[in-house]
Amino acid sequence: MDEKILKEQNKVKRHGFSVLFVHWTVALSTFLLIVSGFGQMPMYKRYKIADLPGLGWTADYSITILIHYLAAAVLILAVTYHVVYHVMRKEYDILPRKGDLKESYLIIKAMLLNREEPASDKYLAEQRLAYAFIGMNLLIIIVTGVIKVFKNLPGIDYTAVFLVWVNDLHTLASMLLVFGILGHLAAFLFKANRALLPGMFTGKIDLEYAKHRHRIWYERMDRKSIQSTSTHRQKPTVSLDSASVRQHAAGSEKNNSC
Repeated sequence: MDEKILKEQNKVKRHGFSVLFVHWTVALSTFLLIVSGFGQMPMYKRYKIADLPGLGWTADYSITILIHYLAAAVLILAVTYHVVYHVMRKEYDILPRKGDLKESYLIIKAMLLNREEPASDKYLAEQRLAYAFIGMNLLIIIVTGVIKVFKNLPGIDYTAVFLVWVNDLHTLASMLLVFGILGHLAAFLFKANRALLPGMFTGKIDLEYAKHRHRIWYERMDRKSIQSTSTHRQKPTVSLDSASVRQHAAGSEKNNSC
């Protein structure tokens, strides 16, 4: 497991390299998809953004489509890796759970009124819901985007009505994704959430913060740490007992031979 209590550093390791790699790869590729996607509408030429110094390329369709395709390829690879990695490790902490809507309401209410929050697991309830919302829109964008690419291949002939639905879904999911990302970033306006920011850069968060706000997760890690330490301490005893048995057996054989 990537998560670990680091008492000597007064930190808790929340994420390993894989999670950080996927997070920033998806973030960067999604940003490029949004920027290049708006360029194909074409908004930058229409609203004179392309006239600004250094932004003339935003009105060049051949450039924005290339960026769009490259970013899409990176996004698909990152999402595929993310799914395979966590399925193989059976890590599903980020998936929504029953009661997350109510718990999110209670957490937000507590933050606004400066009251005690309900104990949370590794991820807050609203984080799990945000993951599902953003993830679902990304999947819709990927599927509809692949269909939009396939329609340009020889032998592929979709109906006009189907393509209208695909284009509308692609655009709608893109708009919802933008709002989802803005909402995700707006969460850090709350002081209580800012302690999570270092975790997305270093993988580590403050120990006291984790112990207080993510109490369910922290206590589970603490129990595992105690069990692991207890098991580790018992091993030398077993080894010494085995050695004593072997020495005793060797001594007995020597006495018998005499």
